[in-house]
Amino acid sequence: MISEPELVGEDEPGSSADVVSGFDAEQGAPSGRRRWHGALWGVAGALTASAVWAAAVFGYGIGGDGKPDARGYRVESGSCAAMELKELARALGRPESETTTELDGIEHPALHRIRCTVDFPESELGERDGGEGAGWYKGYQASLTAELHKETDPRPEFEASSTLTEIEGAGVERVERVPDLGDRAYLLIMDDNSLRLNVVEGGAVMTLTLSAWMSYNESDGAEEMPDAPEEPETLAYQGHLINDMRDVMKALKTG
Repeated sequence: MISEPELVGEDEPGSSADVVSGFDAEQGAPSGRRRWHGALWGVAGALTASAVWAAAVFGYGIGGDGKPDARGYRVESGSCAAMELKELARALGRPESETTTELDGIEHPALHRIRCTVDFPESELGERDGGEGAGWYKGYQASLTAELHKETDPRPEFEASSTLTEIEGAGVERVERVPDLGDRAYLLIMDDNSLRLNVVEGGAVMTLTLSAWMSYNESDGAEEMPDAPEEPETLAYQGHLINDMRDVMKALKTG
Protein backbone atom coordinates (compact mmCIF):
# COMPACT_ATOMS: atom_id res chain seq x y z
CA MET A 1 0.00 0.00 0.00
CA ILE A 2 1.31 3.43 -0.94
CA SER A 3 1.59 5.85 1.98
CA GLU A 4 0.87 9.57 1.92
CA PRO A 5 3.25 11.16 -0.61
CA GLU A 6 6.18 13.10 0.79
CA LEU A 7 7.56 16.35 -0.56
CA VAL A 8 10.55 16.24 -2.82
CA GLY A 9 12.33 19.09 -4.55
CA GLU A 10 15.50 21.06 -4.82
CA ASP A 11 16.25 23.70 -2.22
CA GLU A 12 16.18 26.73 -4.45
CA PRO A 13 16.23 30.35 -3.30
CA GLY A 14 12.70 31.63 -2.86
CA SER A 15 11.11 28.19 -3.09
CA SER A 16 8.03 27.67 -0.93
CA ALA A 17 6.67 24.58 0.79
CA ASP A 18 3.59 22.88 -0.62
CA VAL A 19 0.53 23.34 1.56
CA VAL A 20 -2.49 21.04 1.70
CA SER A 21 -5.76 22.18 3.27
CA GLY A 22 -9.27 20.75 3.49
CA PHE A 23 -12.65 20.87 5.15
CA ASP A 24 -13.72 19.27 8.46
CA ALA A 25 -16.86 17.29 7.68
CA GLU A 26 -17.55 16.65 11.37
CA GLN A 27 -17.85 20.22 12.61
CA GLY A 28 -20.64 20.50 15.14
CA ALA A 29 -23.67 22.77 14.68
CA PRO A 30 -23.76 25.95 16.81
CA SER A 31 -25.81 25.75 19.99
CA GLY A 32 -26.94 27.98 22.87
CA ARG A 33 -29.78 30.34 23.68
CA ARG A 34 -29.02 32.78 20.87
CA ARG A 35 -29.87 30.48 17.99
CA TRP A 36 -30.22 33.42 15.63
CA HIS A 37 -26.53 34.15 16.27
CA GLY A 38 -25.68 30.58 15.26
CA ALA A 39 -27.85 30.92 12.17
CA LEU A 40 -25.95 34.02 11.10
CA TRP A 41 -22.68 32.14 11.57
CA GLY A 42 -24.13 29.28 9.51
CA VAL A 43 -24.97 31.64 6.64
CA ALA A 44 -21.55 33.27 6.86
CA GLY A 45 -19.91 29.85 6.89
CA ALA A 46 -21.87 28.75 3.85
CA LEU A 47 -20.86 31.89 1.96
CA THR A 48 -17.25 31.39 2.97
CA ALA A 49 -17.33 27.74 1.92
CA SER A 50 -18.84 28.74 -1.43
CA ALA A 51 -16.11 31.30 -1.94
CA VAL A 52 -13.41 28.79 -1.06
CA TRP A 53 -14.98 26.21 -3.38
CA ALA A 54 -15.13 28.71 -6.23
CA ALA A 55 -11.54 29.76 -5.65
CA ALA A 56 -10.43 26.13 -5.63
CA VAL A 57 -12.34 25.30 -8.80
CA PHE A 58 -11.13 28.27 -10.81
CA GLY A 59 -7.69 28.03 -9.26
CA TYR A 60 -7.38 24.56 -10.78
CA GLY A 61 -8.59 25.79 -14.14
CA ILE A 62 -12.18 24.46 -14.27
CA GLY A 63 -14.47 26.99 -15.92
CA GLY A 64 -18.15 27.67 -15.37
CA ASP A 65 -19.05 25.15 -18.10
CA GLY A 66 -17.24 22.39 -16.21
CA LYS A 67 -14.56 22.02 -18.85
CA PRO A 68 -10.87 22.22 -17.88
CA ASP A 69 -8.84 25.25 -18.87
CA ALA A 70 -6.13 24.42 -21.41
CA ARG A 71 -3.82 26.94 -19.65
CA GLY A 72 -2.23 27.68 -23.01
CA TYR A 73 -1.10 24.09 -23.64
CA ARG A 74 -1.09 22.63 -27.14
CA VAL A 75 -0.71 18.91 -27.71
CA GLU A 76 -0.42 18.07 -31.39
CA SER A 77 1.31 15.56 -33.64
CA GLY A 78 4.48 17.66 -33.72
CA SER A 79 4.64 18.33 -29.98
CA CYS A 80 7.39 15.79 -29.37
CA ALA A 81 9.79 18.54 -30.40
CA ALA A 82 9.24 19.90 -26.87
CA MET A 83 11.19 16.94 -25.50
CA GLU A 84 14.69 18.46 -25.61
CA LEU A 85 15.74 17.20 -22.14
CA LYS A 86 18.82 19.40 -21.89
CA GLU A 87 19.52 18.56 -18.24
CA LEU A 88 19.44 14.80 -18.79
CA ALA A 89 21.49 15.17 -21.97
CA ARG A 90 24.24 16.96 -20.03
CA ALA A 91 24.31 14.16 -17.47
CA LEU A 92 23.81 11.12 -19.72
CA GLY A 93 25.09 12.29 -23.09
CA ARG A 94 23.28 13.90 -25.98
CA PRO A 95 20.98 11.47 -27.84
CA GLU A 96 22.39 10.36 -31.16
CA SER A 97 18.98 10.23 -32.86
CA GLU A 98 15.86 12.38 -32.87
CA THR A 99 12.88 11.81 -30.61
CA THR A 100 10.62 9.01 -31.80
CA THR A 101 6.86 9.58 -31.90
CA GLU A 102 4.89 6.47 -30.96
CA LEU A 103 1.83 5.40 -32.93
CA ASP A 104 -0.83 5.46 -30.20
CA GLY A 105 -1.39 9.22 -30.27
CA ILE A 106 -4.93 10.61 -30.12
CA GLU A 107 -6.50 13.66 -31.77
CA HIS A 108 -10.12 13.75 -30.65
CA PRO A 109 -12.42 16.68 -29.76
CA ALA A 110 -12.32 15.51 -26.13
CA LEU A 111 -8.66 14.47 -25.86
CA HIS A 112 -5.32 15.08 -27.55
CA ARG A 113 -2.43 12.78 -26.63
CA ILE A 114 1.12 12.20 -27.79
CA ARG A 115 3.78 9.73 -26.70
CA CYS A 116 7.43 10.01 -27.61
CA THR A 117 10.72 8.41 -26.60
CA VAL A 118 14.41 9.18 -26.85
CA ASP A 119 17.45 6.96 -26.22
CA PHE A 120 20.64 8.24 -24.64
CA PRO A 121 24.02 6.84 -25.74
CA GLU A 122 24.93 3.44 -24.33
CA SER A 123 28.19 2.95 -22.46
CA GLU A 124 30.32 0.09 -21.18
CA LEU A 125 29.87 -1.42 -17.73
CA GLY A 126 32.91 -3.03 -16.18
CA GLU A 127 35.64 -4.84 -18.08
CA ARG A 128 35.32 -6.50 -21.45
CA ASP A 129 35.66 -10.29 -21.71
CA GLY A 130 38.31 -10.11 -24.43
CA GLY A 131 36.18 -10.15 -27.58
CA GLU A 132 35.73 -7.12 -29.78
CA GLY A 133 32.67 -5.15 -28.62
CA ALA A 134 31.81 -7.80 -26.03
CA GLY A 135 30.90 -7.11 -22.43
CA TRP A 136 28.21 -5.45 -20.32
CA TYR A 137 26.57 -2.26 -21.52
CA LYS A 138 24.10 0.18 -19.98
CA GLY A 139 21.78 2.78 -21.40
CA TYR A 140 18.94 5.13 -20.52
CA GLN A 141 15.66 5.92 -22.21
CA ALA A 142 13.27 8.81 -21.55
CA SER A 143 9.63 8.86 -22.59
CA LEU A 144 7.00 11.58 -22.54
CA THR A 145 3.23 11.24 -22.51
CA ALA A 146 1.30 14.50 -22.83
CA GLU A 147 -2.49 14.70 -22.74
CA LEU A 148 -4.81 17.67 -23.14
CA HIS A 149 -8.30 16.97 -21.80
CA LYS A 150 -10.91 19.28 -23.31
CA GLU A 151 -14.22 18.03 -21.92
CA THR A 152 -13.66 16.51 -18.48
CA ASP A 153 -11.53 17.39 -15.46
CA PRO A 154 -8.54 15.00 -15.34
CA ARG A 155 -7.67 15.72 -11.69
CA PRO A 156 -9.69 12.92 -9.99
CA GLU A 157 -8.02 10.23 -12.10
CA PHE A 158 -4.66 11.97 -11.71
CA GLU A 159 -4.93 11.91 -7.92
CA ALA A 160 -5.99 8.27 -8.02
CA SER A 161 -2.89 7.41 -10.03
CA SER A 162 -0.71 8.48 -7.09
CA THR A 163 -2.12 5.59 -5.04
CA LEU A 164 -1.31 2.82 -7.53
CA THR A 165 0.95 0.03 -6.30
CA GLU A 166 1.78 -1.26 -9.79
CA ILE A 167 2.11 0.39 -13.20
CA GLU A 168 2.63 -1.59 -16.40
CA GLY A 169 3.90 -4.59 -14.46
CA ALA A 170 6.36 -2.63 -12.30
CA GLY A 171 5.81 -2.06 -8.59
CA VAL A 172 5.69 1.41 -7.05
CA GLU A 173 8.21 1.63 -4.21
CA ARG A 174 7.58 5.22 -3.15
CA VAL A 175 5.56 8.31 -4.14
CA GLU A 176 6.78 11.82 -3.39
CA ARG A 177 5.10 15.17 -3.89
CA VAL A 178 6.99 17.69 -6.01
CA PRO A 179 6.21 21.29 -4.97
CA ASP A 180 5.83 24.28 -7.29
CA LEU A 181 5.23 22.23 -10.43
CA GLY A 182 1.90 22.58 -12.19
CA ASP A 183 -1.26 22.27 -10.08
CA ARG A 184 -0.01 19.01 -8.59
CA ALA A 185 3.01 16.78 -9.28
CA TYR A 186 4.16 13.37 -8.06
CA LEU A 187 7.46 11.55 -8.47
CA LEU A 188 7.03 7.77 -8.50
CA ILE A 189 10.08 5.64 -7.70
CA MET A 190 9.56 2.24 -9.35
CA ASP A 191 11.06 -1.13 -8.45
CA ASP A 192 12.32 -1.66 -12.01
CA ASN A 193 14.88 1.14 -11.55
CA SER A 194 12.82 3.80 -13.29
CA LEU A 195 11.37 7.19 -12.33
CA ARG A 196 7.98 8.58 -13.35
CA LEU A 197 7.19 12.28 -12.94
CA ASN A 198 3.45 12.98 -13.24
CA VAL A 199 2.14 16.55 -13.50
CA VAL A 200 -1.35 18.01 -13.96
CA GLU A 201 -2.09 21.64 -14.80
CA GLY A 202 -5.60 22.58 -15.81
CA GLY A 203 -6.59 20.12 -18.51
CA ALA A 204 -3.02 19.07 -19.27
CA VAL A 205 -1.51 15.87 -17.85
CA MET A 206 2.14 15.07 -18.51
CA THR A 207 4.32 12.10 -17.55
CA LEU A 208 8.09 12.10 -18.04
CA THR A 209 9.77 8.75 -17.40
CA LEU A 210 13.44 7.83 -17.11
CA SER A 211 14.34 4.14 -17.29
CA ALA A 212 17.67 2.29 -17.36
CA TRP A 213 18.63 -0.92 -19.11
CA MET A 214 21.58 -3.26 -19.03
CA SER A 215 22.62 -5.89 -21.59
CA TYR A 216 25.48 -8.23 -22.40
CA ASN A 217 27.12 -8.54 -25.81
CA GLU A 218 28.71 -11.91 -26.42
CA SER A 219 31.88 -12.65 -28.36
CA ASP A 220 32.98 -15.79 -30.18
CA GLY A 221 36.13 -16.16 -28.08
CA ALA A 222 34.54 -15.78 -24.66
CA GLU A 223 34.34 -18.96 -22.58
CA GLU A 224 31.72 -17.73 -20.08
CA MET A 225 29.77 -14.59 -19.31
CA PRO A 226 31.31 -12.49 -16.52
CA ASP A 227 29.25 -11.56 -13.48
CA ALA A 228 26.79 -8.74 -14.00
CA PRO A 229 27.85 -5.36 -12.57
CA GLU A 230 25.61 -3.16 -10.47
CA GLU A 231 22.50 -1.85 -12.20
CA PRO A 232 22.58 1.70 -13.60
CA GLU A 233 21.36 4.47 -11.29
CA THR A 234 18.22 6.51 -12.00
CA LEU A 235 17.32 8.12 -8.67
CA ALA A 236 20.42 10.32 -8.89
CA TYR A 237 18.83 12.05 -11.89
CA GLN A 238 15.53 13.08 -10.27
CA GLY A 239 16.59 16.75 -10.21
CA HIS A 240 17.44 16.62 -13.91
CA LEU A 241 14.06 15.00 -14.62
CA ILE A 242 12.17 17.71 -12.73
CA ASN A 243 14.02 20.57 -14.44
CA ASP A 244 13.51 19.01 -17.86
CA MET A 245 9.80 18.66 -17.14
CA ARG A 246 9.61 22.39 -16.45
CA ASP A 247 11.17 23.04 -19.87
CA VAL A 248 8.80 20.57 -21.54
CA MET A 249 5.80 22.32 -20.01
CA LYS A 250 7.00 25.72 -21.24
CA ALA A 251 7.62 24.35 -24.72
CA LEU A 252 4.15 22.76 -24.90
CA LYS A 253 2.66 26.17 -24.13
CA THR A 254 4.65 28.02 -26.78
CA GLY A 255 4.68 25.27 -29.43
